[in-house]
Amino acid sequence: MTLIDSAVYVDGKRVSMTADLDETYELTRAHGGIAWIGLYRPTLDELQSVAAEFDLHELAVEDALKGRQRSKLERFGTTLFLALRPARYIDATETVEFGELLVFVGPDFVVTVRHAESPDLRRVRERLEAEPALLALGPEAILYALLDEVVDEYEPVVAGLENDIDEIEDQLFGASDDDALTRRIYDLSSEVIAFQRAVQPLAGIIDALLKGGERSGVDVQLQRRLRDVLDHVHRASERADSFRALLDNALQVQSTLVTRRMTVVSVEQNEQIKRITSWAAILFAPTLIGTVYGMNFRFMPELDWPLGYPLALLLMLLMGVGLYVAFTAKRWL
Repeated sequence: MTLIDSAVYVDGKRVSMTADLDETYELTRAHGGIAWIGLYRPTLDELQSVAAEFDLHELAVEDALKGRQRSKLERFGTTLFLALRPARYIDATETVEFGELLVFVGPDFVVTVRHAESPDLRRVRERLEAEPALLALGPEAILYALLDEVVDEYEPVVAGLENDIDEIEDQLFGASDDDALTRRIYDLSSEVIAFQRAVQPLAGIIDALLKGGERSGVDVQLQRRLRDVLDHVHRASERADSFRALLDNALQVQSTLVTRRMTVVSVEQNEQIKRITSWAAILFAPTLIGTVYGMNFRFMPELDWPLGYPLALLLMLLMGVGLYVAFTAKRWL
């Protein structure tokens, strides 16, 4: 269903609920109210219909149709176009899912276009309808509520990322799979970077809205509410910056630990090689002597000597013992 909700408001109260865009246009003109239209993955014809009614700029319409926009604020005459990047934390997979919300704001209308499930704009609408005095302030009040909802949804994301980083810090010095841990740090770093890209532009967007609101005489209470949202944005941005620094440090520590473990393994392997080499040398000496006498040379005078055999055995023993003592002194054994 593309048209999620469409209503006309007069003095902060809903005067109609329509299921057809043309009916919404007629009622807006008839009552002189504010139209709030919520679309979910609209078709080209639907967006062109809205654009024709509210004189939306074709470039903004194209961006809203295609999606995949960075967070931004653009002004086309009396119409504002915002691209926002909402986010939510998925506990089951311990990942961050990013959505997209495109907003057109004019003197007598607000059009929202979503390409993902987040954020839940029904909750925003219910909240505003429960505060007619706030909704009566006009489209700027709806825009404030949308920004507030997007920023509020960042808080669980911050908490989830912080918990994941705590788990990584615990795993760093524990018995864990190095490859799996390194991969998790890398994936979490990518999520934090994406979160930074979603959050950081909001500060500039809200600053621009506040400056524009002062010039156009937007209600003071509404501007104060926007400043509160801006404070939340700054906090989320600062947390994201700290998360990225922590993950960079965690990746460096992990690299150091892996290198140290590899060094320890290499040292242990060298010790094993030394032991094997030492015993091979010790066994090689008597083997060499025995091999010489096994060649069956024709002239071997010591074979006729009664002490030749015992001396050969003694020589084998002495060479083995001598090598053993030498390797032990060098701590090869």
